[in-house]
Amino acid sequence: MKLYEFQGKEIFKKYGIPVQSGFLIHKNDEVKNLTPPLVLKSQLLVGGRGKAGGIKIWDGNTDALKIINELFSLKIKGEKVRAILALEKVDILREIYLSITFNRGKSTPVLIVGTSGGMDIEESARLNKEKIHFVEIDPFLGILEYQIRFVAKKINIGNYLEFRNIIRAVYKIFKEYDATLVEINPLAITPSGFVAIDAKVNLDDQSSFRHEELFNRLREEKEFIQDKKKVHTSKPKEDTITYVPLSGDIGLISDGAGTGLFTLDLINEYGGKVANFCEMGGITNSEVMFKSLKMVASDHSVKSILVVLIGGFNRMDDMAEGILKFKKELNKDIPIFIRMCGTKEEIGKELMKKANIPVYDSLNVAVEKTIKKAMEN
Repeated sequence: MKLYEFQGKEIFKKYGIPVQSGFLIHKNDEVKNLTPPLVLKSQLLVGGRGKAGGIKIWDGNTDALKIINELFSLKIKGEKVRAILALEKVDILREIYLSITFNRGKSTPVLIVGTSGGMDIEESARLNKEKIHFVEIDPFLGILEYQIRFVAKKINIGNYLEFRNIIRAVYKIFKEYDATLVEINPLAITPSGFVAIDAKVNLDDQSSFRHEELFNRLREEKEFIQDKKKVHTSKPKEDTITYVPLSGDIGLISDGAGTGLFTLDLINEYGGKVANFCEMGGITNSEVMFKSLKMVASDHSVKSILVVLIGGFNRMDDMAEGILKFKKELNKDIPIFIRMCGTKEEIGKELMKKANIPVYDSLNVAVEKTIKKAMEN
């Protein structure tokens, strides 16, 4: 299974690989509150999108909507553009190629590192063999320290520790996700450190039985990208919501399973008890936020609700709109507490403050406030 760039970067973030902040734009989405400069990247499963005009930089001097519409009108190698990833523009000092794939002749993983990031790797290897370095990895030992030092020296890396951590993270993804390819092209060196400018992740379809939940979520996201209207009409969006009933008095909603489970443990540690847990799953929108709140609030034992949002490609202004819709349409008296950070968080927080809904930067403080209110009620 080939993943879109935004899906690959979500995995990168989970493993601590630095990526640009950004959000997805779908066709016919209302585009607002954009801040230049942005890199607008067509989300496709074929290569060569840059050369075909599928990547544009918006500097604020032209109409962003015009550029976005131009990208949506493209068809590259037979594939239509149905989604665009808008990313913050970074100052690139140097580009590196980095990947782990299989040496099919030996059936072992191989680390490939080169000094020509951003170029076609096959062409670069043919023209500049001395700039591309291959390191065979023993699958029983994993990637070793001396191997990383070897390639770091060959390509003249200054920040070795960060470089090592990224390589180890790439190898961990390769193993744990049963990948056939994990590629960063380019891995950029910026004034603030390394940033994965692109992400290419291919998973072995034959391993899907080991990652059933992951494959199902990735397929749903791909179907949503490839035919948004069809998914909306044939399959209700709430299918992406995971709802777990428990036995406390606090409703918990998160935009990621890991974040939600961590928060659940934190609530228990602070002496609270969770009545139910809602994880919105993957790429979400205001409607999913609304439905999650409605689902959690339907439990009469819930005395307060905690919403934990760590937006990467989910926009916090969209999440705020879903919360406001819940408050307006259902008029529930259940107090809601928000921990919000990520894309468009300033707008999301402002919307919450105008509605007198408490929003916090600290998860610990948000948990304490939620528990206190539940005990008062």
